[in-house]
Amino acid sequence: MAASRRVFVITGPSGAGKGTLIRELVERVPELEVAVSATTRAQRPGEEDGREYWFLTEAEFVERIAAGDFLEHVEYVLGKRYGSLQSELDRIAGHGRVCVLELELEGAERVEREIPGAVTIFIAAEVPELERRLKERATESTGEIGERIQLARRQLEQAHLFRYMVRNDDVRRATEVLVSIVETELEIAATMVDA
Repeated sequence: MAASRRVFVITGPSGAGKGTLIRELVERVPELEVAVSATTRAQRPGEEDGREYWFLTEAEFVERIAAGDFLEHVEYVLGKRYGSLQSELDRIAGHGRVCVLELELEGAERVEREIPGAVTIFIAAEVPELERRLKERATESTGEIGERIQLARRQLEQAHLFRYMVRNDDVRRATEVLVSIVETELEIAATMVDA
């Protein structure tokens, strides 16, 4: 495993705004690149394989697990699988960039154990706001939203397990905080290399 590789892991409950904050972050910090995760969930209209996700069948996903291709993988809501392919981290590092992973809590904890120096950042939002965002997104059924909200309540209780926590109650403010964290960590890493 890439022992000294700098990786930023952004986690938090569904609806916390991880994707929005990550898009803002990579726009402001150009040396970052987001790894494309793999999933067994159905491809949504407008999504492209290899852009939003690598869309795999259940059988393909299981084969890739057996081959040791995943840095981390989880089974999430309604039995759908998600995972980070080691090849994505290798591709990003090969281009001289720093990897950003958007992960569920379980996956974030595993990456933190597997990659020394991984920087974990928990994105939080109030439960009513999470519910509003999930309903507005309109990509899940009412049952899925209910399941995600129950999971979010448990996840918010685990925010203290991660190196940083950013409350996303205002996108502009949360982006500033996230960018500041990442730039500081990159400066620290550069100082350690120079030392």
